[in-house]
Amino acid sequence: MFAAHAHAADEAEAWLPTQSAIRAPAAGIALPQTIANLSLTKSGEASNGGRAVDNYAQYLSEDGAVQATLYVYMPTYADAALAAYMTDKAIMERFGTKTRRTAYASVPVAGQPDRAIRAVYDDAADGALTTAAAFVHAGRWVVKLRVTGPTERRADVVAGLDGMLAALQVDDMAQLHPVAPASFSACPASDAADARLTPAAPGDAATPQDVRIPRDGKDRLCVRGKVVTAEGSFDMLQQAGQANGAIIVPVDDSGTVLAFDPAQDARGYRLSIHMVGQTDLYGTYDKVPSPAQVAAIIDGKDPQTAQAEAVAAYAANGNVTVSRLPRAGH
Repeated sequence: MFAAHAHAADEAEAWLPTQSAIRAPAAGIALPQTIANLSLTKSGEASNGGRAVDNYAQYLSEDGAVQATLYVYMPTYADAALAAYMTDKAIMERFGTKTRRTAYASVPVAGQPDRAIRAVYDDAADGALTTAAAFVHAGRWVVKLRVTGPTERRADVVAGLDGMLAALQVDDMAQLHPVAPASFSACPASDAADARLTPAAPGDAATPQDVRIPRDGKDRLCVRGKVVTAEGSFDMLQQAGQANGAIIVPVDDSGTVLAFDPAQDARGYRLSIHMVGQTDLYGTYDKVPSPAQVAAIIDGKDPQTAQAEAVAAYAANGNVTVSRLPRAGH
């Protein structure tokens, strides 16, 4: 059963400053206000205002040349390896072909091995910039650190990232997931014909399912197909060796994921779209949709998925409220 969250949960504090640190109380995550050559300048919510599920804190060097951001957010499909993979893709697309990935590996957090993925990129923006990032999965939350500065300040960029990682405070160390960079292979050829969507019956329970794919780089994924949309191309991913398993399509670096889960009666695949603090629930396809169908869903041009049948909204404290939406024409 899902508990309806109280009004107070909607107005949770995104950040609670202390004398020397800034703290996201719902996540149990904190960072000093001054780290290496960086100082806190502002903090707030990136989206979902007032819900404290998508929070950022910005840091700057004294001269403003080196910029860093701490993101603490709650995607309903939380996976640090996927966050690193999609951020890597976004960095490469934004900063151009000269960008070189010079580090991409698991590192310790708070003395525990392999609790973050750390990445460094040199020669970004035609050699002008160095940018670096790190990713942590803590309970329901993903922590992303980003630091960027001029190439001549590379040492400050790297020191800033490593200082933030070293200073990251987590209330419950048991909530830190072991993480590793995602690894990929090609899936065996699959049926690429279109699928047919069957909407859920009015009385059917609409509840979020846990997508059954190992997360945080725990197992190899394979690429089932390429989805080409107006905004770019995306991979259809599934667990290698699981031909009839769940399929995910990550579409941005902030936690938006399409998931096709085998239906509970083993007939078809149920579609859900996961975002920060929300999961949209749809009906069941008789088979895995084709890449062209998935592209239409992402582009908002698929008449079968014009509207979700239900929406699960997550509060910062983890409570979930599921609202069934009226069907078009009813």
